[in-house]
Amino acid sequence: MSTADLLYSEAEDDLRAAVRSLLTDRCPPATVLSEAESGRAYDVALWRALGAEMGTAGLLVPDKLGGQGATAREAAVVMEELGRTVAPVPYLTSAVLATAALLGCDTDQEAVARLLGGLAEGRTVGALAVPLSTVAVAPGGGSGAPAATVRADGDSTLSGQVSGVAGAAGADVLLVPATGADGYGLYAVETAETSVTVEPLTSLDLTRPLAAVTLTGAPARRLAGPGRAEAAIGRALLTGAGLLASEQLGVAEWCLTETVRHTKERHQFGRPIGSFQALKHRMAALWLELVSARATARYAADALATDSPDTPVAVAVAQAHCAEVAVHAAEECVQLHGGIGMTWEHPAHLYLKRAKSDEIALGTPGRHRQALAGLVDLPAPTG
Repeated sequence: MSTADLLYSEAEDDLRAAVRSLLTDRCPPATVLSEAESGRAYDVALWRALGAEMGTAGLLVPDKLGGQGATAREAAVVMEELGRTVAPVPYLTSAVLATAALLGCDTDQEAVARLLGGLAEGRTVGALAVPLSTVAVAPGGGSGAPAATVRADGDSTLSGQVSGVAGAAGADVLLVPATGADGYGLYAVETAETSVTVEPLTSLDLTRPLAAVTLTGAPARRLAGPGRAEAAIGRALLTGAGLLASEQLGVAEWCLTETVRHTKERHQFGRPIGSFQALKHRMAALWLELVSARATARYAADALATDSPDTPVAVAVAQAHCAEVAVHAAEECVQLHGGIGMTWEHPAHLYLKRAKSDEIALGTPGRHRQALAGLVDLPAPTG
């Protein structure tokens, strides 16, 4: 049995340096705050630079289909850096969830290959039309597709509604699970159709807005039928949850780094507040949590990259742990900044909102622990 490699490769370090340089230049906290209040679904110019020009949109797509032919390990590095900046771009929703769902379909189909090529080049933005809260790992173990709330009328039109869809606002194409006379299937719907309504919802995390999607006889193309559709969506959700752990790691890293910097500069009683023992203990405890979070996130990314049979376990462990570490780090960041941490002008609230939003995305920590118990045959206590 091969051993997982949790260290970053030279290529991954180079990718990190390039992505961090771009985000440092184009996505400072002031820009994120401004974009969050703009009402736009995402930063179009930043996404063009990151997804299309740098090529990160196609990391998970094979070379022969127009992508970079990389793996989940490289995508995880990008997710870490996006977490460090809470960048308002559709990477998780388009380059991970939608792309992974399409990769689970028959890529020899012209329609599937064309969509994948568009997503990989960053010229098309996609979204998987399931609620962001959809559980990625089933309570009994394994992954599976959610029940469809959309009805397929033959192979050509869809009707119904899906609420809480991340990335739907601003997407060019929606990948919609639906059921019809032929059973469960995955369909592609262009958002430009007049029969498609995408209504923005009030979201806690303004950098990753949610929307309600309503289809009224919307023209659609069937991409996968029963069996294959469930497997494709289940794998996409599992991939999304595994890589979301890396984003949560990035959120926690920024929060700890920023808190340490602030406590070194902020003085009380003639001393930096970071020199007070009580604060040292809190930051040291958070650092230990972050180290273990990095290990679980890296293991999940490596398991996805190598298609390990332990992938559901790795993802469940990573989500159960990293989600709570990110929230704790963000809460500590706000509290240890004192009054300034409570203001709208300071970016700490963006990280807390992203951490809380991520905590319920693709399954809460409690749901992942429940799934993990089933996967490792650990029965719940009785009596």
